[in-house]
Amino acid sequence: MIRYGLIGAGMMGQEHLRNLALIEGAQAAALADPDDGMRRAAAALAPGAATFAEAGDLLSAGLCDALIVAAPNDLHLPLMLQATQAGLPILCEKPLGLTAAECARIEAAATAPVWVAMEYRYMAPVARLLELSRRGEAGRLRMLSIREHRFPFLDKVGDWNRFNARTGGTLVEKCCHFFDLMRLILDAEPRRVFASGGVDVNHRDERYDGRAPDILDNAYVVVEFEGGARAMLDLCMFAEGSEWQEVVSAAGDLARIDAMVPGPARFSADGREREAKVVVSRRDKRVTEETPQVDPRILRAGDHHGATYYQHAAFARMLREGGAPEVGLRDGRIAVAVGEAAERSVREGRVVDLPAEALA
Repeated sequence: MIRYGLIGAGMMGQEHLRNLALIEGAQAAALADPDDGMRRAAAALAPGAATFAEAGDLLSAGLCDALIVAAPNDLHLPLMLQATQAGLPILCEKPLGLTAAECARIEAAATAPVWVAMEYRYMAPVARLLELSRRGEAGRLRMLSIREHRFPFLDKVGDWNRFNARTGGTLVEKCCHFFDLMRLILDAEPRRVFASGGVDVNHRDERYDGRAPDILDNAYVVVEFEGGARAMLDLCMFAEGSEWQEVVSAAGDLARIDAMVPGPARFSADGREREAKVVVSRRDKRVTEETPQVDPRILRAGDHHGATYYQHAAFARMLREGGAPEVGLRDGRIAVAVGEAAERSVREGRVVDLPAEALA
């Protein structure tokens, strides 16, 4: 039995708990959150778990074999510096930090394996696209596009996700997932970033202590990679009800592979889960289509088309069998560095070169 401790029991923390309940040999042994409502909601998903208001009390209780950090982004640095002292393996929600510099501090402090939670890698259609591209179905990949058209940011405790200062900005908070996918699929490192974005629809009439939210709600981001490949992100955060929430398209000299991912059932028109789709369109005009299947129990456990479960299954294998995290600290740092550069590009209206230290 692997005993997990959860630090941060809000919406994503509760998704982790629902998925841990589906992992054989996993037990949520303890959870910590300063918000009483979130702590109670999480405790209902983890009967028997010890509950704490402070992360330090959980860490000193000695109840856990591994940790999950799912607190607000701006708390990742202090919590991770504290958690690494326990010497336990950690699964840390994305983004690893608000900036690449914060990520580097966490990297330097780590004394045990740290897995950065990049759920989108584990979505069944995206995993299938990766499998097909790696076996050469598309040939040499030259272009990659990722479109996410979805609902606005949800309400969170303290409205922390409404401000760049607490999130790192939308292109860090939301989009580090996609910059991680770009590196993974293209198997190359990013070099230059150009982005254009705005605050055009969402949250414009909201005020928090007199302050207006400043997070982007739409953007285009172009990333150039070593070897000449390029990738583009098309993000729209005011596209509720889109037929596909994410579409990932990888184009090579032999074919294009498209992975289409529906949004969470609770945001669909009829409240039902929909199947994903993967299509391979070849230059010889042959087209094949498949529908990756996901157990309905897994789909119901979260908002990421089953990906949180598959990520936890892989993390548990690492805990039992040893080895390195599939998504490591360097991966987390570079994904944040690209997002940070994209936010800067939007503000300054120019191309931003990634510094060598960000890719070290």
